[in-house]
Amino acid sequence: MLNKERMTEAEKLSQTAEYIKKEFSNESTGHDWWHIVRVWNMAASLARAEGADLYITEMAALLHDLDDWKFNESDDPVRAIAWLNELNEEKEATEHIIEILKNVSYKGAGVDTPMQSNEGKCVQDADRLDALGAIGIARTFAYGGHKGNEIYNPTVKPQMHQSFDDYKTKSSHTINHFYEKLLLLKDRMNTETGKRLAQQRHAFMMVYLDQFYAEWKAEL
Repeated sequence: MLNKERMTEAEKLSQTAEYIKKEFSNESTGHDWWHIVRVWNMAASLARAEGADLYITEMAALLHDLDDWKFNESDDPVRAIAWLNELNEEKEATEHIIEILKNVSYKGAGVDTPMQSNEGKCVQDADRLDALGAIGIARTFAYGGHKGNEIYNPTVKPQMHQSFDDYKTKSSHTINHFYEKLLLLKDRMNTETGKRLAQQRHAFMMVYLDQFYAEWKAEL
């Protein structure tokens, strides 16, 4: 048993990873443990490149979906706060991590979610990169299936949600999600590395959509 009053940062991260793995194993919406691992690894890589505090970045990355509004009654980070308190985390570190968690998620085309710290920028970029490219496409259809959304309905056009409430409450077919969120992310990245990777993954999604529409139209 670890003495949580004297835990090292590495021990806190290890305990948190174990906790989060239990919470998100066998999750099937694309927000599973392996999504968190990818965000964790990418956020750490970005933090090293950007000179951000590695511990704060990694802890926020591990906790970033714990209080996700899509799976909880609210988006207040109550579970994350409880966990950090259980770890006896320092007050300043807790406040920094919670500030990141409150702003990490995308909340609609017309809603700004700025990050004030380098650590927050790294976590937000890492999370958004996992919504792009090949994995982003796979996750999008996994979540759409979970919500019971159609794959595509050409009669329903994308909506550029101007408020978080609008974004939360209105649903559409999965292809629209590309236009309502995914294709907007490359211009909302924070770090230079994140911007470069987002451009690459964005290009892959455009190729995918071209192929999708060609098959939909039964083009020879």
